[in-house]
Amino acid sequence: METYLPPDIWKGDMLTDNFGRRFYYLRLSITDVCNFRCNYCLPDGYQCDNTRNFLRVDEIARLAKAFAELGTEKIRITGGEPSLRKDLPEIINICKQTSGIKKVALTSNGFKLPEHLPHWLDAGIDAINISIDSLDPRQFHTITGHNKLEHVLKGIDMALADGRTTVKVNTVLMREYNAYDMQTYLDWLKDTPVTLRFIELMQTGDNKAFFDAQHVQGARIKQQLILDGWLPVLTDKSSGPAQEFYHPDYQGKIGLIMPYSKDFCNSCNRLRVSSLGKLHLCLFGENGLSLREQLQSDDLLPLKEQIVALLGDKKATHFLHEKITGATKHLAMLGG
Repeated sequence: METYLPPDIWKGDMLTDNFGRRFYYLRLSITDVCNFRCNYCLPDGYQCDNTRNFLRVDEIARLAKAFAELGTEKIRITGGEPSLRKDLPEIINICKQTSGIKKVALTSNGFKLPEHLPHWLDAGIDAINISIDSLDPRQFHTITGHNKLEHVLKGIDMALADGRTTVKVNTVLMREYNAYDMQTYLDWLKDTPVTLRFIELMQTGDNKAFFDAQHVQGARIKQQLILDGWLPVLTDKSSGPAQEFYHPDYQGKIGLIMPYSKDFCNSCNRLRVSSLGKLHLCLFGENGLSLREQLQSDDLLPLKEQIVALLGDKKATHFLHEKITGATKHLAMLGG
C-alpha cells in the first residue's frame, strides 16, 4: 500500500539545507550517453565506463512524486543527450502528470529536435533549452563534431512557431571559439524571441588545460550589457542560476551563468539525480549518494527520508575557486 505524507508534515525540513536554502528545482539525468563530441566536454566522444543501468520509467515516476511531495516544482530532464532514450516522451509525460510539478523542461543538443519536437510537445514539455555554441556553421562543426547548425535552428523555429513551449539557447563561452563574436548573437536576438544564456566555461576533472586557455569571465559581458541599456529580468524561486537581461529593442533576452562570481552558490535552489539514481548535492561535489534501493518500492516514505537526510551534507559552496572539481570528470555525467 502506498504511503502518502501531506506536505505540512515536512514543513520543517522540506528540502532545506543547513544554510537555509530551499530546493524547488530537480535536474534529472536520464542517460550519460551523448552523440556530440564537444571540445569542452567530450572531445573524444562518449566513453562507456559504467554498466549503463539507467533509471527505469517506474523509478523515475517514484522519484518525481517523492520530490514533488517534498516541495519540488520544476524538473529539468537532462543527459548526456536525453533524446537518445526512445522513451523520452513517456518520461516527459510522467513528470508533467506528477501532482505538484508545475514545469517540466528539457536540455538537449537539438540533434533530433525537428523530428522529435511534436512528440515532446504532445507529452507536455513546458520549456526547451538547446545548446548552440556558435552561430557560425563551420565553428559549430568544429566545436561539436557535427555539421548540424541549420538543422538545430530549424527545430528552434518550429518550437517558436508552435508556441506551446519556451525556448532558451545555451552557449558555453570560449575565448577562441565564440567570445569574439557577440555581435552575431545580438543580431540574431533582434528578431528571435529566445533567451540566450552565456555560460562560463567550468573546469572539470579532465579539461584543465582547455579551461586555462579558454575561460572567459561573464562579468565583462554583464558590464557591457548594462552600458548598452540592457535591464535585469526578475526571476522566480524555481528559476535556474542565470542572471537575465532584456532590452526594449530586442525580441530576445540574454542570460549569464557565472559560477565563478562572488556568492554564486548563495541562491542555489536545485538538486541533481544522475541517470544511475544517485543524488548529487552539487554539480562539483564528491560521488553521488545512491537512492536506488529506495526507488524499488511504491512506499515513498523511505525515499523521502533518505533525500532529506542526505541533504544535510550539502556544502555552502562548490569550491571551484580552489580548483576542486569533485567527482565531475565532464559535464555529460550530470547534464550540467
